[in-house]
Amino acid sequence: MALQVKVSCFGSPKPANIDGCLCANFYMKILALSGSLRRDSLNTAVLKAVKRLAPTHISVELFVDLGNMPLFNPDLEEAGHPVVENLLAKLLAADAVIIASPEYAHGISGVMKNALDWMVSRSGFVDKPVVLLNISPRANHAYTSLTEILIVMAARIIAEASITVPILGSHIDEAGILSDEDICKALIEALQVLQTAVDNVQ
Repeated sequence: MALQVKVSCFGSPKPANIDGCLCANFYMKILALSGSLRRDSLNTAVLKAVKRLAPTHISVELFVDLGNMPLFNPDLEEAGHPVVENLLAKLLAADAVIIASPEYAHGISGVMKNALDWMVSRSGFVDKPVVLLNISPRANHAYTSLTEILIVMAARIIAEASITVPILGSHIDEAGILSDEDICKALIEALQVLQTAVDNVQ
């Protein structure tokens, strides 16, 4: 049976037909991580759009403090750092993680790599379902590198939900993403696939 989910496409709430198991009987917590610190980041904008599109039984929290993490230093791990410990706590509490990160010089952004370095020796990503959103079809190097790092960290990449949203260079913002029917449909379907993956391990 198709489920009627309220989504903010085309500038105002409207019903979208979603087949499958986006079931309101299960509450899912998603932590969203953007690998860009830019104020008008497209990666951050697509994550904010996901938060708006998520049905009421799916909570999407955007972690906003990656830029406040110190540079990774193994000598500081034992002492800990408030932002590092906060990220770990939110990862452990989340049912799943969605990451959107830019590609710089054929690699992942420094802010994302730094955050992951802090989590390598911790258990935040172990067996965690992770979706990767890519805003450029040309950003294959960063996507491949990020996938490899997360696999090493024992994360569970949900490949079927990890999609490319080709908006790089479009000068689009969160509102523009939410006004695009095709993008909305793709992001909602990615959420559906992610919830199915989380349901299967409950």
